[in-house]
Amino acid sequence: MIKDYLMERKSWLAFFLFLELFILFVAYLDPTIPFSSALYIVFLTSILFAVFVIIRWKKETAFYQRLQTCHLALDPASSLQAASPFERIVERALASQMDQWKQELAVWRTALEQERDELLTWIHEMKTPLTAMRLMIERVEEENAKSSLLYEWLRIHLLLDQQLHQRRLPHMENDLYIEHVELKPLLINEIKPLQPWCMQKGIGFDLQLNVRSVLSDAKWLSFIIRQIVTNAVKYSESCDIIVKSFLENGHIHLQIQDFGRGIDPKDLPRIFDKGFTSTAEHQNETATGMGLYLAKKAAQPLLLDFHVESSPGRGTVFTIVFPQENDLIRMHGM
Repeated sequence: MIKDYLMERKSWLAFFLFLELFILFVAYLDPTIPFSSALYIVFLTSILFAVFVIIRWKKETAFYQRLQTCHLALDPASSLQAASPFERIVERALASQMDQWKQELAVWRTALEQERDELLTWIHEMKTPLTAMRLMIERVEEENAKSSLLYEWLRIHLLLDQQLHQRRLPHMENDLYIEHVELKPLLINEIKPLQPWCMQKGIGFDLQLNVRSVLSDAKWLSFIIRQIVTNAVKYSESCDIIVKSFLENGHIHLQIQDFGRGIDPKDLPRIFDKGFTSTAEHQNETATGMGLYLAKKAAQPLLLDFHVESSPGRGTVFTIVFPQENDLIRMHGM
């Protein structure tokens, strides 16, 4: 702030320096003016000017220091405490601008909330025709056509589910209900809708659950597992997907292992990035790059940690590490 103040007042400083030199120059040219007296006056005025600059620096920069640190949500009139006429001009301009921003923000927030509610309503309404469509597909006798229709139905169902949870994510903390969740029925509920797709690709599931239950939110945990299991099925062929739960280092681990194509090492650090799709299958138009990103976002309030190991052609091991119960209870005030 000192450097900024001196740069702001550089014209004044230059003018004062010019006056001091001008006095010495006049004393040098005029023999009637003692040069030593002029030098003494310059010395005294320089000291006084330095003291003046320090006092003015403290007084004039206080307002701008408060301006640098004040919170934009605060009322400038009560936080900045303008002392000079120019500072009051700045304060009034900021207050006027902030009032305008608040009004615009309120309008945009209302519009976004309305759009969110309308989209959620639309997604819920789409579930009814989707359910009816599933029943009609079940009546198709030709197996190849039935399998293709079920796959496309499943894609629509999963995309709508992603949209639904993406809209709910900003308010996820208000939607949490922490309880002991049984893993086996939860996993079966997530695997069952994928059954026609798995049969088409020759994929089975092997559940090895040494730990039967975890403390978490059932709905959001289901969503997270859904994204991982769906990816495992999508990138596997003619193999079993192994799902294990075990206790290690005081934490419950849920491990989902597939033997599909795996993930390229250069892609591994980016798989949770929003919109990222594999560089190896970049032309795949069915990939949205949102599943694992949303899973990661949903995992944060639940204190879940992800570990991913993969090698091309040998599959992927996706591990969900659950927090210790005390940490989760302390976090959510249970």
